[in-house]
Amino acid sequence: MPAFLPAVDVPPQPWTGRFDGDGAEHLRWWQAVEAYDAGGAADPETKPAALLGFCSDEGVRRNKGRTGAAAAPAALRAALGPLAFHLDRAITDAGDVVVAGTGLEAGQERAGRAVSAMLDAGRLTVVLGGGHETAYASYSGVAGSAAVQAGRRLGVLNLDAHFDLRDEPVPSSGTPFLQMARAEAAAGRDFRYAVVGISEPNNTRALFHTAQKLGVRYLLDEDCGEERVRGFVAGFLADIDVLYLTIDLDVLPAAVAPGVSAPAAYGVPLPVISAVCRQVARSGKLLHLDVAELNPAFDIDGRTAKVAARLINTLLR
Repeated sequence: MPAFLPAVDVPPQPWTGRFDGDGAEHLRWWQAVEAYDAGGAADPETKPAALLGFCSDEGVRRNKGRTGAAAAPAALRAALGPLAFHLDRAITDAGDVVVAGTGLEAGQERAGRAVSAMLDAGRLTVVLGGGHETAYASYSGVAGSAAVQAGRRLGVLNLDAHFDLRDEPVPSSGTPFLQMARAEAAAGRDFRYAVVGISEPNNTRALFHTAQKLGVRYLLDEDCGEERVRGFVAGFLADIDVLYLTIDLDVLPAAVAPGVSAPAAYGVPLPVISAVCRQVARSGKLLHLDVAELNPAFDIDGRTAKVAARLINTLLR
C-alpha cells in the first residue's frame, strides 16, 4: 500500500475513463495514473508529476464571487481520465486537501505542506483548484521547498484577467498575489510576478497602482497576440531560475471557458494560452503549476474542464 501524505484529507480515488485495451498503444490517463506514494523514490531523469486537489471556494465566497469551485478537482480528473496518454513521465495522484467551512487558511497551510513534500521528493507538482485562493496554497508549498530555500530565483507567472492584488482584511481569491509579495519581502527576496491577460475594465486604478508599486509585469488582454506574448514570457523566464505557473481559467474568452466565477467578456484566445504552456514546458524551469476557478455548476458540456485538462496535458508533455 502506498504511504499517503499526512496533510491530505481525502486519499486518491480510482480514476475512470474509456477502455480501448490494456496495451501501451491504447493507454489513457485513467489507466496511467497511480496513487502517490510518499515513501517512494522519484526518477530524476523523467521527473514524475504529482497531482493534488484543493477543494475550496471559500476564497471565492469571501471575494463575493459565484461559489462552486470546490467541486473542480473531481471535474478536472473526470476530464483528464479519458485523454489518450502520450506522456513520457509517470503521473501520480496524491488525493485532496478539503477546505471545510470557513477554514481557508488552515487548508492552504495543509496544501502547502503537501506541495513542499512532493517537490522535495523530486516531483513536478500540479494542484487542481479550487478558487484562485489556490494560488497562495501553491505559493506556500513552492516557497517552502528546498529549491527556493536554496536561493534559486522564483518567478510567478499568472495567466489571468485579474491581478488578484486586493488589500483586504482577510485572505480571499482576490488577495493571493499581494500575500505573496508580502511573504517574499519578509523572506528578503524579490517579488517576481508577471500576468498575461489583464482586463483593464475589470481591475481598478488602485490595483494598477499596486501592480506598478510592486514592479509587476503584465500584458492587457487586448495586447495578447501570440508573438507579443511569446516575447513577454521569454523575457520573464530569462530573469528567473524556477517557475510557478498559475492558470485562472477566466483568462479565456467566455465562449471557451464559461464555467468560471467571472466569465471573460474579451479574454485571451486559447491558441495563445496553449502556446504559453508549450513555451513554459520547453523552458525546463517549471517547478509547479496549478489550474484555478473552474466552476462545474456553470460549465456547459464540460467545456471548461476539457480545456483545462488539455492545458494540463500540454504542460506535462
